[in-house]
Amino acid sequence: MPNLILFDDFSRDNLLPFTYTKPVAKLLIGAMSIQEKWEYELDCTGSHITQDYLSDKFPIEIAAENYVVNGSVLPNASLVKLIKQLENNTALLQDGELVAAKLEAEQFHKLMQEEEIDELIGIELEGTPLYKITHKWDLFLLNDIAIRADFERINSTIKTQAIPKHCTAINPKEIFVSKGVKIGHNVILDASNGPIIIGENAEIMHGSVIMGPYSMGSNSSLKVNSKVYGATSLGTHVRAGGEIKNSIISSYSNKGHEGYLGNSVIGEWCNLGADTNTSNMKNNYGNVNVWNMHTSEFEDSKQQFCGLMMGDHSKSGINTMFNTGTVVGIASNIFGAGMPPKNVDNFEWIGLPNKAVAHKLDKALETAERMMDRREVAFSEIDKKIWEHIQSSSEN
Repeated sequence: MPNLILFDDFSRDNLLPFTYTKPVAKLLIGAMSIQEKWEYELDCTGSHITQDYLSDKFPIEIAAENYVVNGSVLPNASLVKLIKQLENNTALLQDGELVAAKLEAEQFHKLMQEEEIDELIGIELEGTPLYKITHKWDLFLLNDIAIRADFERINSTIKTQAIPKHCTAINPKEIFVSKGVKIGHNVILDASNGPIIIGENAEIMHGSVIMGPYSMGSNSSLKVNSKVYGATSLGTHVRAGGEIKNSIISSYSNKGHEGYLGNSVIGEWCNLGADTNTSNMKNNYGNVNVWNMHTSEFEDSKQQFCGLMMGDHSKSGINTMFNTGTVVGIASNIFGAGMPPKNVDNFEWIGLPNKAVAHKLDKALETAERMMDRREVAFSEIDKKIWEHIQSSSEN
């Protein structure tokens, strides 16, 4: 069985701040990361071609034969079938861009060392659907498709548990309940518009209403009377509450109180203070402009709905109001009255009077270590070096 190697392409820069700390294929969409989807479909373990400063944490593993797959592309049945049919040293292309290839070890080593390689046979994809994460907002735009596909993957391999009789289940055949799940009284699970996936040992507290497509990872919880609209995903160990619509909250992050989160993506280890609210539509109903952290310019998302994009380990204080299309980097702290800027850099404190102050690296590291220690997760020396690189790059 060939080995799986997932590579970052140009999309990586557009997906900042989420890709500051991880390869593109590590991003959550649907019920699992892009990497986990490909590992399921190709029945092998994946590694990464990514930024040099991330390579110690995400090293490449090379075998005699290797599937090399674009980490921003979501798998589907047609594409997977074509990849499995590839001969050695053959590639699938879309408009000349590499989607996937099958390479022998020697060819792969030459490619990595920028040496001349044997000619690859390129096959242009024609008529094959391709879902690709090219911009930050694609994560929530394609989340509906991703949840539906992940439901089929999970439901075909694992047996669902019984839905408790004390909750209301609409279209129960589209609801998957894992082991150890707790569901409170007066909960409504409405899968009439899309499937619902509830991970192991997750908890949905009394009075919550969930409309699919929806996925919550293992050991996550929804607080009392939560209101969730599709297509929404929670990672593992997430604490969520209030009102959420078409958003992704990555693992170990908290939105445990009232407040609205719509058309948004929240990174790992974030915390949204009580009554944090996001605007996801402009008053003039126009397209939302979103900050590109690579080009340092605003770009037209061509979307009428776009909320908050928050990088790993960032926080907001109580009653924070985020403007439409706000982008927050990693390890930043937002608090104070009024709306913060629509572009918050890495390692910044934004408070009164909405003036950015550098969040010193040693203090940011202390906060991260304390938060992670509460969940019995270590902040490693490799992680520290990654942050040091990001801060140094941000200052240049």
